[in-house]
Amino acid sequence: MKYIEYQPKRVAAVLLAALAAVVVVLGVAPRAAAQVQNPQSGSTGLQGKISAPPPATGATISLPSNGQTFETLPITVSGICPEGLLVKLFKNNVFAGSAQCDGGSFSIPIDLFNGTNELVARVYDALDQAGPDSNVVSVTFNDNISVALNRVSITSNYAKRGANVGSNLEWPIILAGGTGPYAVSVDWGDGSPVDLISQEFPGILKLNHSYDSPGVYNIIVKVTDVNGATAYLQLVGVGNGPLSQENVAGKDGQGGSGGSDGSSVANTITKTRIIWEPLIILIPFIVLTFWLGKRHQMKVLRRRIEQGQRPF
Repeated sequence: MKYIEYQPKRVAAVLLAALAAVVVVLGVAPRAAAQVQNPQSGSTGLQGKISAPPPATGATISLPSNGQTFETLPITVSGICPEGLLVKLFKNNVFAGSAQCDGGSFSIPIDLFNGTNELVARVYDALDQAGPDSNVVSVTFNDNISVALNRVSITSNYAKRGANVGSNLEWPIILAGGTGPYAVSVDWGDGSPVDLISQEFPGILKLNHSYDSPGVYNIIVKVTDVNGATAYLQLVGVGNGPLSQENVAGKDGQGGSGGSDGSSVANTITKTRIIWEPLIILIPFIVLTFWLGKRHQMKVLRRRIEQGQRPF
């Protein structure tokens, strides 16, 4: 009986190919996806919002008290609020100012309409979803200026806006009433010199600023017309960027980190991601390959025994 050595070349080739694939996946795949930078050059970006329930707890106005009367401006409205939310203040349903809730409280200097003003504070989350209204506080302002019916006022369509550190932040302000020319001062809350602007006529006034450090800042806009009437507006500005420990602690007129209400510019971030999907897909094929190899070998051995040959 002639001895024939068994060399399963086909099975060996399959096994070697499977082992090579495992080495490639384990050694190359994690590095191939190591540093992913967003947004990527030449790529198409997708932007969306993650749905979440609106705030369940609203703010509470503590000061001023209901029924108070004032003869000078500005007055300061303060109270408590859920931490981290944006507080918008309204007087007779007109936006009057905003503040980031810091330490569970807020404080907003505002002007008033001549006569009765109903003050309501409303909180907003990062998705610009409103929470419940606060208590309504009714106050009265007795204007001593003779042109009270046409008193100067300022407001904005944006309560909070931001831009990357070093980039220009443009903020349109709506100036109405009063008599020009108007003297406009803007304190951006970051310790930089106050901007002084002369405006001849009412209308849209575009303010511009660039933050040097990331953080959340209280912006105070003050407008005075030729009759001496003054309007005030506090807003929340955001300098986007990585925060240092000093930024987290906050400075004067500045809270901790926070994003804007869709007006800020997205940051470029770098993240590491390990791709294990190829290995997960490959494991069943490796198991199947060994099973087929073993089955093939058993069939060959059985056939050799049936033919009277030596199995090995």
